[in-house]
Amino acid sequence: MYEYQQSERYFAQAADDIKDIVEAELLELGAVDTSISYRGIYFNADPESLYRINLHSRLINRVLAPLKTFNCHSDKYLYQVGQQIHWEDFLNPEQTLAVFASVTQSNINHSKFAALRLKDAIVDYFRERDGKRPSIDRRNPDLWLNVHIEKNVAIISVDTSGGSLHRRGYRVETIQAPMNETLAASIIRYTEWDGQTPIYDPLCGSGTFLCEAYLAATKTPSANLRSKFGFERLPDFDVELWAKVKKDANNQLEPIINNLIQGSDIDSKAVATAKINSAVIDPAAQIKIIQKDIFEIEKLENTTIVCNPPYGIRMEKEKDLSTFYKDIGDFLKQRCTNSTAFIYFGDRKYIKQIGLRSSKKWILSNGGLDGRLVKYEMY
Repeated sequence: MYEYQQSERYFAQAADDIKDIVEAELLELGAVDTSISYRGIYFNADPESLYRINLHSRLINRVLAPLKTFNCHSDKYLYQVGQQIHWEDFLNPEQTLAVFASVTQSNINHSKFAALRLKDAIVDYFRERDGKRPSIDRRNPDLWLNVHIEKNVAIISVDTSGGSLHRRGYRVETIQAPMNETLAASIIRYTEWDGQTPIYDPLCGSGTFLCEAYLAATKTPSANLRSKFGFERLPDFDVELWAKVKKDANNQLEPIINNLIQGSDIDSKAVATAKINSAVIDPAAQIKIIQKDIFEIEKLENTTIVCNPPYGIRMEKEKDLSTFYKDIGDFLKQRCTNSTAFIYFGDRKYIKQIGLRSSKKWILSNGGLDGRLVKYEMY
């Protein structure tokens, strides 16, 4: 038996900034005995919960199922142990694989080298066994593998998600510097929006907030458009149980009221992009998107407002946006009575320029940006 089969313990990779809500989400989806760690959360789950977590999670990047943990002081030993695993349990020579690695404080000090050595072990295993070998496909392989080495302790795992779960499948068009889907989903979660009152993004860009709000409100699984998952490669994969999880998901879908989710942007290209993306998950076009300057919106009352204003990367890099952010603050104060705004600042220096007293702040990184989500309550 492999390690995950004996322990039913897995590792969910997630951003460190959001592990509080990631842990809550895992527990909601059936995980037990969670333990927060660096860059993720350990948890226990039966197969049904493992499938459900991969299908529904809006916040995690991937779930790793450990096959073997061992002391690893050299690349030669990594290769030897890699050859001892029965890889025919997971794929055949006609199929493809990809190996991703991370290393820290270990004798093997380069992640790409660690990945290469495990790949060599698997390829040679099949070549010696079958006379032919699987191919490498780093974009869409049949089997995703992960090797993590920390302080000379190695863990070889199967990526049960089959690639990062942030790739929902609806983002078919992009504009410059789009927000990561899991970050957008985490912001929707922090708003505590319940899908019963209007939500509006007046700077909607490619529509990521609107799409994540729609998925949440309709209870549509985040990975609904994914054609395959890594757990389907596990030797104990249960086809009937997976069919049940998908059926349960379809049975819980909920309709939404008209004009619940709306957005706008001054940029016609952004609006066109947002409409294309939202149509992938919302063919009935219940997400309403129009071209409009935020400062031409008459009012947004009794509404949850969420937005990611342009900053540096998305505008001229040296342009001072202080006046722009001050105008946003005036707009919220004067035209958004009884609304609550959640604004993501990719550049923290503009928080003071908005001229409003915040009721809460969250540290939320976005790629290399040390961003902040700030909550403002208008009365």
